[in-house]
Amino acid sequence: MKETTLQDYKERMLRVLIHIQQRLDDDLPLEELARIAFFSPFHFHRVFRGMIGESVKSHVRRLRLERAAMRLKSSAVSITTIAFDARYEAPEAFTRAFRAMYGESPSEYRSGRNPLSRKPTPSGVHFQEKGSLKNFNPLNSGVETMEVTIKKLEPMRVAFMRHVGPYSECGPTWDRFVPKLGKLGLLGPDTMFLGICYDDPEITPPDKIRYDVCVTVDEDFKPEDDLGVQVIPAGEYAMTTHIGPFEKLGVTWAKLMGEWLPRSGRELRQAPCLEIYLTDPENTDPEDLITDIYAPLTER
Repeated sequence: MKETTLQDYKERMLRVLIHIQQRLDDDLPLEELARIAFFSPFHFHRVFRGMIGESVKSHVRRLRLERAAMRLKSSAVSITTIAFDARYEAPEAFTRAFRAMYGESPSEYRSGRNPLSRKPTPSGVHFQEKGSLKNFNPLNSGVETMEVTIKKLEPMRVAFMRHVGPYSECGPTWDRFVPKLGKLGLLGPDTMFLGICYDDPEITPPDKIRYDVCVTVDEDFKPEDDLGVQVIPAGEYAMTTHIGPFEKLGVTWAKLMGEWLPRSGRELRQAPCLEIYLTDPENTDPEDLITDIYAPLTER
């Protein structure tokens, strides 16, 4: 563990948290937040989620609701105005979100005798007037047990097919992709099955999420129809193994990027993350699926 590196990551993330607090009425685009933290937009969302314990979207939504709760208790501003200030387009949507967080409607909360309340958060960050945030608690659960290997990958030439849409709906793309390569005689015992993940579903609209299904191919393969070719560049990667359903991959990614990375002494390279699938989901129980995940690192 390199404490100075952890402190550096904390300072960078604290700048982002203060920026969010001071600009809750703004759109807060991902690129802007990543620039403040000196992270690539490729990776910022995963580092944020791993260190803070929430996605950027969830964090901002919670702070706006906490600010709304404070205004309900300390002002006579109408609930409709408070709802619009919290970026809800209709009071009904605000009421549903508020009830889910506080267990009662905004009007019940305002008229109740209970004092202003805040639910515990993993990072300890709550709404602060004027953004006067001094510190936060980065997550560290599981760091000691996460096994991470630094691997140097050689360039990999892959055939790929682009899936656009939710990650959970990429199955049909694989179902079209693999038989095509099988008919071309390109699937052998040494073939690697990979996924290239470009977007975060918490930030990117579902119909714009990009994911490439890939298998390794040699120099003889030429692109055709909807089969493309790309070369994954050489470089160092932090690799750890995820065992279990694909739906839980986000948990492992968050630990790697938000817990291990800040303590590693390493920085991320501006390149997509990789997933290498070592088991066949067609004949493997979800709990037994094995996936190696790779985060690209800058060279030392």
